[in-house]
Amino acid sequence: MLTSVDSDLIRVLADPLRLRIVTLLARETLCTTHLVEETGARQTNLSNHLKVLREAGVVETEPCGRFTYYRLKPDVIERLAGQFADLAASARAHTDAKRACP
Repeated sequence: MLTSVDSDLIRVLADPLRLRIVTLLARETLCTTHLVEETGARQTNLSNHLKVLREAGVVETEPCGRFTYYRLKPDVIERLAGQFADLAASARAHTDAKRACP
């Protein structure tokens, strides 16, 4: 079953721009400048979304001179994917289970 922490993570990833950022970071480590170019979002808006992703533990930072690079933490995504796989397995195992109406 999904826990409240996982529900929070789902809410974090449900935002279209944050999901786009995560998708881009799945392919390579990028700095804010790269993410602005790729998404077309304003730098301040993008920084706010990156802060949410960082606080949720989805991305980690790497300082590089005056830039900050962002890297996706795949273990967080794998854990969430595993919980969805568990839900799907439970649904398959209980396809005939039906609660009778009173």
